Amino acid sequence: MDIGDTPEEAAFRAEARAWLLEHATPAGDHGENHDLADHVEKALAWQRVLHDNGWAGISWPEAFGGRGMRPIFQAIFNEEMATVDETLGPLTVALGMVAPTLMRHGSPEQQQHIGAMLRGEQLWCQLFSEPNAGSDLAVLSTRAELDGDEWVVNGQKVWTSLGQFAQWGILLARTDPDVPKHQGITYFLVDMASPGIEVRPLVQMTGTAHFNETFLTDVRIPKENVVGEVGDGWSVARTTLTSERSSIAGGKTGWNVDLLIEAAHIKGVADDPVVRQGLARAHTQATNLRTLGYRIRSALSMGTTPGREMLIMKLAYARHWMETTDLAMQILGAEGMLAADDEGLRAIWPFAFLNQYAVRLGGGTDEVQQNIMAELGLGLPREPSADRGVPWKDLPR
Repeated sequence: MDIGDTPEEAAFRAEARAWLLEHATPAGDHGENHDLADHVEKALAWQRVLHDNGWAGISWPEAFGGRGMRPIFQAIFNEEMATVDETLGPLTVALGMVAPTLMRHGSPEQQQHIGAMLRGEQLWCQLFSEPNAGSDLAVLSTRAELDGDEWVVNGQKVWTSLGQFAQWGILLARTDPDVPKHQGITYFLVDMASPGIEVRPLVQMTGTAHFNETFLTDVRIPKENVVGEVGDGWSVARTTLTSERSSIAGGKTGWNVDLLIEAAHIKGVADDPVVRQGLARAHTQATNLRTLGYRIRSALSMGTTPGREMLIMKLAYARHWMETTDLAMQILGAEGMLAADDEGLRAIWPFAFLNQYAVRLGGGTDEVQQNIMAELGLGLPREPSADRGVPWKDLPR
């Protein structure tokens, strides 16, 4: 593993850093912006700035409006952008999930959306999970039935991130109940302004409504909005889900171990042996994550595909978030039950502690990720499945 920049990479990093210093908002007091509408608009505005100045889609093919550079250069730019107070978090579904999927599976007409995403003109949401189809997504029951040149969709989705703001969504629906659960699923692009779509925000324990439940009643989707082949949606969805896990693992926390150490000093518990042990563990985990990132960067720099470290990152990131914010609550004591919008400890840690569950559940639970690591990373046999080969209509529900 070589964690240093090549001369070409170092020059790119210097150029990116200089541009960000001139155009980005400097890193502030690490307080979180919990006004979702404002957060979304700022992310779209920042994407437009990136696009207008040639910093959008750095590793995307030129045919899709990108710069066609190797992925290592996008990774370098992301590292530098992490040092300023800008985020593209609300655009994760569009840029990190939908765009790669359409590049690989979309028709030329569907790929026209990619340019709009790159220009910061479209916000997308994901309509995959259902009340009874989460970790086992393939048992989903939202139905799509063909009526002439349109599909008519009925069902319910849940955990639709920022669905109340999205113009477009990616939707999985069952089009054939007579085949096993992983078959007979079709992948659609859906206009969120279509009649019959109702989005209801779900207020989380953080006080925000990042997620939603979405009801679809006789929603009509044109035939040309099917991505890939009818009934082959699971294959398309795997591209999306792989991109989702990578995006979550590469996200920004809004805090770091230095802030945790600072909190321990402020609360006067920095000399407590239990707290010190927790701080040492947090530092070790952060170092491990950084090293995993270096391994991924090293592979990208050499033009190879990252290996098992990509499978490990999401789980390691989620566990680090859980243990670090648990320690923060221990340090804050009773003060950890309070929250504040101004700067200070209560502006960071209570929200981060409550928000850990979105990280640990989103893109697949920790247990699902362990199975992925075991099967794809270590080559262990799949878990026994009683419903393999059974038509979906015959499954107990």
